Amino acid sequence: MSVNAVEQAVAAPRRASLQLVHDVQQLLYREARLLDEQRYDDWFELMEDDFRLWIPVPQSRYRRDGQGIYEPRRMAHFDDSLSELKLRASRWKETTAWSEDPPTRHVHYVTNIEVEPAEAAAEWLVHSVVISLRNRNEDEENWLGGRREDVIRETAAGLKLAGRKVFVTQSVLMAKNFNTFL
Repeated sequence: MSVNAVEQAVAAPRRASLQLVHDVQQLLYREARLLDEQRYDDWFELMEDDFRLWIPVPQSRYRRDGQGIYEPRRMAHFDDSLSELKLRASRWKETTAWSEDPPTRHVHYVTNIEVEPAEAAAEWLVHSVVISLRNRNEDEENWLGGRREDVIRETAAGLKLAGRKVFVTQSVLMAKNFNTFL
């Protein structure tokens, strides 16, 4: 290999292969199905131990304010570690979980999946759009949508979710509860 070819190889940005993009898509589609089926223990198997979920509350701001809609220092719907997510999911199995009796029916849609390199060599930043359709009883229906930013890590066991940010579009949630995972 010539010196020029080596310099070009070193300078070339890391890119996701078609196989990696396919594997990431399959991971996110599997995750959506597990959530729809309320198979939370299987869902947690897709995550790394340091997984964190952050869903900030959007704030309607004028552009001239110079502040963003989603700010880390403001309130969040969720800012949960993996152990906190497991605790939340375990509560839904209890007979005292009146908000889940009868259980909510979910359909998660995941689309617009893009994969790009993250800072760490074994990690990928994955952008997607998610919509959660929730139905309860006979006539309660709620839609919740947003943009997601996932960190997906390559491990010896395969691809794992290492972190997630969800930027919901609704500033006011019209549902009676927020008992869903995005």
